[in-house]
Amino acid sequence: MTKKVGLIGCGAIGTVLAETVDRKLVVCDELVIFDIAVDQAIKLKDRLKFPVKIVPSVDDLIATKPTVIVEAAGQGAVHQYYDKLVATGAEIIFMSTGALLDHDTSNPKVHFPAGAIGGLDAIAAAANAGIDEITLTTRKSPKALGKQITEETVTFEGYAEDAARQFPREMNVAATLALTVKPTKVKVRVVVDPATTRNTHEINVKWRYGDMQLKFANMPHPDNPHTSALAAWAAIRLLQTLLQ
Repeated sequence: MTKKVGLIGCGAIGTVLAETVDRKLVVCDELVIFDIAVDQAIKLKDRLKFPVKIVPSVDDLIATKPTVIVEAAGQGAVHQYYDKLVATGAEIIFMSTGALLDHDTSNPKVHFPAGAIGGLDAIAAAANAGIDEITLTTRKSPKALGKQITEETVTFEGYAEDAARQFPREMNVAATLALTVKPTKVKVRVVVDPATTRNTHEINVKWRYGDMQLKFANMPHPDNPHTSALAAWAAIRLLQTLLQ
């Protein structure tokens, strides 16, 4: 059976993913790419040896019948293409999990990676038993959050849904947690820290049978400080699994 990957978005995450196909870390027969910025798609194709087909629209990408489609183009792309992507019957990986909060994710072919965190299996298990409280504290540099701040500042306190909407590129991790434990509400605190060089996420869970504390301190992606390098590699691991 031919295994084909469709990629929507050729930015930092899409590039890392495509390069793993080139290096045969992700094994498929063809890579089909689309980006509204055609020069981005051409730039990506030119840096790969693997066979790549550039298409002019998402409809053209769908027409090639990919085995797996990866969205790496931002929340706007999810809202615009969600229904038609899910209707394809392909496995779909959504990177921009903040947008999934506004959609039905019950379809078993809708997937989202853990992103910049881990432990979602344990957190989901705790959610089944009953979570009393879950909190996320995220600490990032001013550059990573697009802020001009010279001292440590709490820039957001509230729930995950609002965090994901206020920071659509930087706080997909909040949405990922919210999707994992829904309908339980995730409390979020976002700290801008000029002294930090890493994107740090601390998760505290109080559940029916105990407590969990998880901490992730990730280097920002070198080409996109708004996201952690781990987010791309989490998507790659999920893609490997879906192509098996």
